[in-house]
Amino acid sequence: MDLSFGPEHERFREEVREFLAEHWPAGDGGPPPGAGQEASFRALAIERGYVYRRIPRRYGGSEQPADPLREDILRREFFAAGAPLGIPGVGPAMLVPTLLEHGSEEQREEFVAPTLRGEIRWCQGYSEPGSGSDLASLQTRAEPDGDEWVVNGHKIWTSSAHLADWMFGLFRTEPGEPRHAGISYLLLPMRQPGVEVRPLRQMTGTAEFNEVFFDDARTPLRNIVGRRGQGWKVSRTTLVHERNMIGDPARVQNLFSDLVELARGARLGGRPALEDGGVRRRLVELEGYVRAQQYSGYRQLSATAHGREDRTRLPTLMNKLYTTELVKRLLEFGYDLIDSDESLAAPDENDARARLARSANYPGGWTTQYLYAHGASIAGGSPNIQRNIIGERGLGLPRDLRQTP
Repeated sequence: MDLSFGPEHERFREEVREFLAEHWPAGDGGPPPGAGQEASFRALAIERGYVYRRIPRRYGGSEQPADPLREDILRREFFAAGAPLGIPGVGPAMLVPTLLEHGSEEQREEFVAPTLRGEIRWCQGYSEPGSGSDLASLQTRAEPDGDEWVVNGHKIWTSSAHLADWMFGLFRTEPGEPRHAGISYLLLPMRQPGVEVRPLRQMTGTAEFNEVFFDDARTPLRNIVGRRGQGWKVSRTTLVHERNMIGDPARVQNLFSDLVELARGARLGGRPALEDGGVRRRLVELEGYVRAQQYSGYRQLSATAHGREDRTRLPTLMNKLYTTELVKRLLEFGYDLIDSDESLAAPDENDARARLARSANYPGGWTTQYLYAHGASIAGGSPNIQRNIIGERGLGLPRDLRQTP
């Protein structure tokens, strides 16, 4: 088995590393860059063809030829350096590719470049109080009134709605049609009368999720993506990109490395936890799952690079489910290690080992991320929904009884 990328791509890897070492402000372990520094870095990375590679230049991208190996190298090297591959968030990751596939030219010109620059922040309006896993049952409606849509209803679990300028979402526009055929995909401004955002306090103590209430909120008729009543088809493009974003395997490999370092620093029975047989057995078991995912990723990457992608898309369908379930297990073990070491469970702000407990390279440290991971596994489709998709679309199994009228 040859896992090398070949001389051409390894030279590209070195080029990317040199670029990051020279231009990423936080690359030397210094303080986080300011907004201006980050914008300058992003502009230079676009100019070099590293960021927004598949997006045409007229919309703010770098318009590079498709090259799965280069894209994998960029994703891993930027992740390792802590550098952003563009603006984070659902707008660049999910809405932009949807507009490039389904949007009008007017919509692309109006929204894509400002979204990539971070000038427009987005939230996703899908779930409703009675429509989570059964999303097609949503009831929030949009009715035409002159040259505008008038929106009434209630969305829930809307990430970052309190910060968003716009929402992309699904709304019922054809109440007399079958469930899937009566939905349209609309773009709606958030900062207007008739839109109320209420935060939902989570068990982490934070409030990234929100409820959004619409009372005669308005958006122009032109802000429909795709055709009227075909929002379900458009939304599937968005969901593919959402699941790819959540199922990124790079996080798992880095998280496992952090977990091993935590086991070195945590104390169990007066000695390093890594010296405990039970801890080592559990780490070895988890590493087996991490390596299985890693080599599955290599297989998928190789198939894509050689134009031999599986028509069933079974491996890619499994990525999101496997990643989120494995992340929960890794974070749970980190939480257990911290809980077993009283000095880590009640950290001293000035203690180096306490900083280890807070790290995990994610906001809030191990404990917060463990609690948050349970919600992340539901985003983009809960595990049971994902298993249905894998069974039906990947393995060709018959659709289950939920589809019976």
